[in-house]
Amino acid sequence: MLKAVIFDMDGVIIDSEPLWRRAMIRVFNASGLPFTENDCRITTGMRIDQVISFWNKKTPFTNDEELIRTHIEDHLCGLIISEGKAMKGLQQSLDIIKQESLTLALATSSSNKLIDCVLKVLKIESYFTHIQSAEYLTHGKPHPEVFLKSAEAIDITPNDCLVLEDSVNGIIAAKAAGMNVIGIPDEHNINNQKFCIADLTISSLLEFNIETIKRF
Repeated sequence: MLKAVIFDMDGVIIDSEPLWRRAMIRVFNASGLPFTENDCRITTGMRIDQVISFWNKKTPFTNDEELIRTHIEDHLCGLIISEGKAMKGLQQSLDIIKQESLTLALATSSSNKLIDCVLKVLKIESYFTHIQSAEYLTHGKPHPEVFLKSAEAIDITPNDCLVLEDSVNGIIAAKAAGMNVIGIPDEHNINNQKFCIADLTISSLLEFNIETIKRF
């Protein structure tokens, strides 16, 4: 029985994926690593420290990965504050979940610093019973730890939770946690067959309604 809905943040709550790409491209390029938008998509859904480590092992470009992370997050926060916009259908979805008396949680690979930045800009923190960052967890997505920690915090069994995710790594993590998942691919992943592992795929939160909830 569905008791909780867990939102991912980047690409689900806020249209931040293009901003992430701009921040990473700027900082990586300035640090001597040739980096493109296509490179960004290879690590979509991963925690930023894992992303930096991945590319630094592939093409070494820094001796201070933590400093690179700080620069990326600082630049990204600035972009979110100046340009950040909620994903279409977000407010409608939040209101439907509240109307149905379902517990609402947030589980994201992003740091607490970025979570605070996003929630402040969108003014939606009051909707969430629990907010879980993977920042200090042992594992990032596609490991299920962030979702399992969320379920534990809200005291709801994983199979009673529904996750909204926009990345394959996130969908894998949610399914590994034993949760139902709705995939919301961006325009570059519309035909990505890997999204078939989601229980349902929708084009945007505008398609999320009471009938959607009743399917789970």
